[in-house]
Amino acid sequence: MKQIFVTGISTEVGKTIASAIITEALEADYWKPIQAGDLDNSDSYKVSRLISNPKTKIHKSSYELQTPMSPHAAADIDGIQIDTQKIIVPKTDNHLVIEGAGGLLVPLNNNDTILDIIMPNYKVIVVSRHYLGSINHTLLTVNWLKQKGYDVSLLFSGNEHPTTEQIILHKTGVPLIGRIDEEANFNKGVIQKYAVKFRERLQSF
Repeated sequence: MKQIFVTGISTEVGKTIASAIITEALEADYWKPIQAGDLDNSDSYKVSRLISNPKTKIHKSSYELQTPMSPHAAADIDGIQIDTQKIIVPKTDNHLVIEGAGGLLVPLNNNDTILDIIMPNYKVIVVSRHYLGSINHTLLTVNWLKQKGYDVSLLFSGNEHPTTEQIILHKTGVPLIGRIDEEANFNKGVIQKYAVKFRERLQSF
């Protein structure tokens, strides 16, 4: 069974939508290890509302923090410290989609970052969205993961920007899952459309 970790080149690049699509495409389980802020409308809740298949199970986050900040800062406000040993992968016989928080080197505490909870056997999908500086952020993220030995693929999010995407693909040399375009509304139908579009590539990833 596949364990796929979804990370982004920064915050607000479309990781949750991407995670919902991947979850739907594979009828996988979903897990957000650390949720910081917006607990009444968490990413886990958003994914549960966007998927259509009856097989997916949404697993409870290991840490649910009150403040929408970097996890280490949100945890400090809550008077706790994130212990990576307590971030335990849920037991499942299904594929598992794991959504990170922010980017790859977002701190969890004084020593650990998101990278430290990405296990060596995970396949990693990097969500990249065009903005000024996104080429640099994408290359740093992908190349760091490659240097660490991870199996990495890219997923573009937002309006097409050919010059940005071409240079990223050329310089990283990693496979492309596809693109999630800007949509007026992301609902179950739209998620299902992309799930069908990406399913074959995800199954062979």
